[in-house]
Amino acid sequence: MNTAAPLTESEILAIRGDFPILATEVNGQPLVYLDSGATSQKPLSVLDAERKFSLRRNSAVHRGAHTLAAEATEEFEDARETVARFVGARPDEIVWTSNATEGINLLAYAFSNASTAGPAYADLALKPGDEILVTELEHHANLIPWQQLAQRTGATLRYIPVDDDGVLLPADDFITARTRIVAFSHVSNVLGIINPVAQIVAAAHAVGALVVLDACQSAPHLPLDLRALDVDFAVFSGHKMLGPTGIGALYGRRALLNALPPFLTGGSMITTVTMEAAEFLPAPQRFEAGTQRVSQAIALASAVDYLGAIGMDRVAAHGTLMSRRLIDGLSAIAGVRVLGASGERVGLASFDVPGIHSHDMGQFLDDRGIAVRVGHHCAQPLHRRLGLISSTRASASIYTTEAEIDFFLQGVADARTFFGVTS
Repeated sequence: MNTAAPLTESEILAIRGDFPILATEVNGQPLVYLDSGATSQKPLSVLDAERKFSLRRNSAVHRGAHTLAAEATEEFEDARETVARFVGARPDEIVWTSNATEGINLLAYAFSNASTAGPAYADLALKPGDEILVTELEHHANLIPWQQLAQRTGATLRYIPVDDDGVLLPADDFITARTRIVAFSHVSNVLGIINPVAQIVAAAHAVGALVVLDACQSAPHLPLDLRALDVDFAVFSGHKMLGPTGIGALYGRRALLNALPPFLTGGSMITTVTMEAAEFLPAPQRFEAGTQRVSQAIALASAVDYLGAIGMDRVAAHGTLMSRRLIDGLSAIAGVRVLGASGERVGLASFDVPGIHSHDMGQFLDDRGIAVRVGHHCAQPLHRRLGLISSTRASASIYTTEAEIDFFLQGVADARTFFGVTS
């Protein structure tokens, strides 16, 4: 149980000073940014880190022998070490990707390659009769790649359903002796509920299945120790955790990464090449073909340092406070249906107001300078399960104040009056 104190008002005010965009006006109103679940804002230190590299160190890594290339390579690998430490991993267990979506696709294609590469990869090959298990609350990035892998290999895709409150049913009821891969989100991007990682991992490992954790919505908000969680693979995106776009990471246990065949091939991931064949470097380089996202990786390390300086326990405590205020406030407004209001959560809540389309709600709030996300949030199956085609989502971060949440709640209440919804 996290007993850390939430951020104080003065601490949040100081943090906000590091995010110039928060002083922006939208439609003549002060910006209230409640869309951090889609992409977070970036502090000056992150912007400066990326710019500083481009100004003074810009060079290809792992290629040149000149001073600038050596310095760039050192900074690039230092960034890997920083990010690895942040999630409880070794540096050689962190593969740079463009984002979490690419990380999951990398894994799915590596398993696909293993399934056709012959006896050397038999332990990781999938075949008809094998099962890939996801959950009903996955966003599309952690669903479609597994659908495609199942189609390519003849494996069967199954899923753990949710109940009417969006809570996952017990994993034990759906993991079988045929289950080879279990892929699920640490935190639902629609509901904000923290899923029971320990129980799912234990059930998966009991039958020898591998576990893939989508940590997109947990890495920015919770202390994360992937080794302690005992997952086999994990992915997360930089732009959701104060970092730049175009950078993310795939975590994998070292033995597993080295056992998987590469997905993309080309320069910078080989040991020897002849006109007939190639041999590949160990992880992580075997999965990092081509020119890398150097300035973005360095800026992501800066974002990690920023979060680490606050302390992830306190970041999590702030998220819990924001979640409670969102859930309690929305639940108190007549006619508002909060989706998945139960369980341990991060600072995120989605809701529906019958009679007001989510796009209309979003536009109404935007007129007041309030930025939220509307639509299906790349999670159509979950919305269908909850009897909806879309919802409105408010998501907080370390720079979100209680006053902003209250202003948003008043906006939702006023929207009902504006649109003439009385039920």
